[in-house]
Amino acid sequence: MSTKNSDWKDSVKYILYFKTEICTFLLSMGVTIALKKAVSYLEKTLSGHYPETAIILGSGLGPFANLLNNQTIIETSEIPYWPSSTVEGHKGRLIKGNVEETDVIVQQGRVHCYEGYSMQEVVFPVRVFGKLGIKNLIVTNAAGGVNPKFKPGDFMLITDHINLMYSNPLIGHENKTLGPRFPDMSCPYDKEFVSFAEEAVKNLDLTMHKGVLAASLGPSYETAAEIRMIRILGGDAVCMSTVPEVIAAAQMGLRVLGFSCITNMGTGLTHNTLSHREVKKNASQMNSNLCLLLKKILKRVSNK
Repeated sequence: MSTKNSDWKDSVKYILYFKTEICTFLLSMGVTIALKKAVSYLEKTLSGHYPETAIILGSGLGPFANLLNNQTIIETSEIPYWPSSTVEGHKGRLIKGNVEETDVIVQQGRVHCYEGYSMQEVVFPVRVFGKLGIKNLIVTNAAGGVNPKFKPGDFMLITDHINLMYSNPLIGHENKTLGPRFPDMSCPYDKEFVSFAEEAVKNLDLTMHKGVLAASLGPSYETAAEIRMIRILGGDAVCMSTVPEVIAAAQMGLRVLGFSCITNMGTGLTHNTLSHREVKKNASQMNSNLCLLLKKILKRVSNK
């Protein structure tokens, strides 16, 4: 009887194992099919011409897209399988155009895991960019300051990150069409691009620090204890996005440059309470400086 029970349990284990393998394989195939359909749609819409650089604009930072000349505007709701943002301050648009003769494609609004999207869905736009042949990715976000030397209105040039989202967009069945299974993360933010940004800021009237970005899952803001933990771990700012996108970009071999707009200080560093309204308000006040910064750096990034 004990032998039969043991055989039965082993059979169940094997069934569950193969069921899991089949499900992850089908998910991987689903991602591949979804990417092909999204890329095919954009190839037709953009008439086969793609800029070398894409920019993802974070909360309240969308107005940079207004600077683009010769705009081709695509509502992301029209792109097959493209996830739709449900967060105020994130428009669902892709805009192709040029800034001072430099071609670029801008993602105006992103999606987040806290909206209920999977990691695979969150990084879907980055993977589409990679499949279109885009080589450079500039990511921006609104972030809370963790380093006490920071203040709202400052910029942070991201040099590294800490993933505190307790997941990773590369988890699942291996999909070799997306890049290596175990991508190197020793330099996710391109050092040459970082030097370009440092040079660009010299003639601008803004404060920019270099630092490490931590990413939490959200949507609740971090507690004071969590902010202290992030600081001990080496974080200088914290957001609820960006890191999954950079991991996916690293896997696909894209060169990445990242900026955080410090819209508030982390919990416990001031007596202020935090709200999304405040984040958006402060981000909007930083838009003019962000536009100047992106304009100065875009040409150098795109010509490398």
